[in-house]
Amino acid sequence: MYWYEDEVKRLENDGLKNGFGADTIFYGSSTMRLWTSLYTDFESLKPVNLGFGGSTLAACVWFFERIMTNYHPKKLVVYAGDNDLGDGRHPEEVFIFFQQLVVKVNKQFGDIPCYFVSLKPSVSRWNMVDQFKFTNNIIETEIVKHDGNWHFIDVFKQMIDAQGRPKKEYFVSDGLHLSEKGYQLWKEVINSYIAGNG
Repeated sequence: MYWYEDEVKRLENDGLKNGFGADTIFYGSSTMRLWTSLYTDFESLKPVNLGFGGSTLAACVWFFERIMTNYHPKKLVVYAGDNDLGDGRHPEEVFIFFQQLVVKVNKQFGDIPCYFVSLKPSVSRWNMVDQFKFTNNIIETEIVKHDGNWHFIDVFKQMIDAQGRPKKEYFVSDGLHLSEKGYQLWKEVINSYIAGNG
């Protein structure tokens, strides 16, 4: 996990400056970190962007306490797990990391509303689509089963066409990271879900 150290230190320093002003934490991988319009897209939620590049869900769990020091959010939005599968981990491992994250969040913040954004159907990782679908399914099933403070926001279905393939306009040229249109879609889906579910 040492390769994340510089970014984690940056986020720790940000927490010292910004921690008390954030109502909603956006946490996860580079999909979050690269969201340049996040502060305006979710202005009413008083957000802070705590994404760090290349992060796995495992790394989100590992660094959770360090990054979250000084924050007292009212909501948490998470996107991670994509890179875990890309690194060769199995869906069941990602599921275990999710369970670990739930425990850490509850210990740190109590039962605030938390939102897990589904793994996206990346063009560049389409050969692994069954693993992505399975991971989404077991995490969503866990969230529904417990019917607690966690919610599952499905962006996967919104990002595929009538033939069940990912819509390329939602991605930049690498086929992995979101384009401006992709972020616009996520803004609409996430805002709509949170507005309807507290």
